[in-house]
Amino acid sequence: MKLARVRTPAFSNVVAVIEETVARVLPLSSQSGFSTLADILHAPSPKDVVAGLLPQAKELPLAQVTFLSPVDHQEVWAAGVTYKRSQIARMEESESAASHYDKVYNADRPELFFKATPNRVVAHGQPVRVRFDSQWSVPEPEFTLVLNPRLEIVGYTIGNDMSARDIEGENPLYLPQAKVYRQCCALGPCVRLADGPLSLEETKISMTIHRGARQMYQGATSLTQLHRKLPDLAKWLGREDDFPTGAFLLTGTGLVPENDFTLEHGDQIAIEISGIGTLQNSVVKEPLRAQ
Repeated sequence: MKLARVRTPAFSNVVAVIEETVARVLPLSSQSGFSTLADILHAPSPKDVVAGLLPQAKELPLAQVTFLSPVDHQEVWAAGVTYKRSQIARMEESESAASHYDKVYNADRPELFFKATPNRVVAHGQPVRVRFDSQWSVPEPEFTLVLNPRLEIVGYTIGNDMSARDIEGENPLYLPQAKVYRQCCALGPCVRLADGPLSLEETKISMTIHRGARQMYQGATSLTQLHRKLPDLAKWLGREDDFPTGAFLLTGTGLVPENDFTLEHGDQIAIEISGIGTLQNSVVKEPLRAQ
C-alpha cells in the first residue's frame, strides 16, 4: 500500500492512497486523531488505520493530484559510504581523507549525518538545487526509511541526497555545506508501507539524468549491494538520540556518475525504485550571488 501527501482541486494538503491510475483521498480529521500523514505512519498499525478510513475515501484520477513531499515535521538524516561504489567515489573526491572513507565502510559504526529540515525538502516535480558555489555536484539516489518516534521502520520512499562533491572533497569537515542547503533533498512521490517482507533482490534502484533530449547518465543497482542492514542503520540513528516526530533516513547511494559529470541548470533527474515509483526533479542553479 502506498500513501502520499497531495494537493487536489479542492484541498491544499490531504493524504491519499495511491493506486495505478487513481488517488483515494482519505477523510482525515482532528476528531479522529488522524489529520496528517505522520499521524497515520506513527500509529501502532498504519495499515489498519487506512483500512478503517478507506470506505469513506473520495476517488480522484491520479492526473488531478499534485504530489507534496511526504514530510510533515520529521527530521531528515542520511547514511554515507554504505555501498562499495560510494566508498570509491568518496575516496576519489579527497586523497587526504581517503583512508577515513575506507575505514567507515568497514567499521561497525556507520556514517550518519543530518540532511534536511522539512523546509529544505522538495517534492516530486519540484526543482532540486545545485549550490551556486559548487562546480561539481551530483544527485544521489537513495532507498529511504520512514521511521516512527519509536525508530521502527514503518515505510519506504525515494530520496535524492544532492551532494556538492567538490566542497566535500576539499575538506571532509565541509560535509554540512556540501549536503545541507536550500532544496538539497527530494523525497517522494509516496510512502510504501512496510506492511510485509522486503525483498532486497527485487528492490531495484535506477537513475537517469537528461539534458534536453540527451541522456547524460543511466545506472541501476539493487538493495543487495547495500553493505549495511536497514534495521541496524535505524538503530544507530536512535542511539543516544530522540525523534519525537519521527525521521526519514536515506540509506546511501550505489549510483554515482563519472567524475567528469556535474549537474547543470535545467537537467532532469528521474529515480525509480521497485514498489515505490519514480521521483522526478529538475535542477536549478543560480548565478553567483553578490557577497
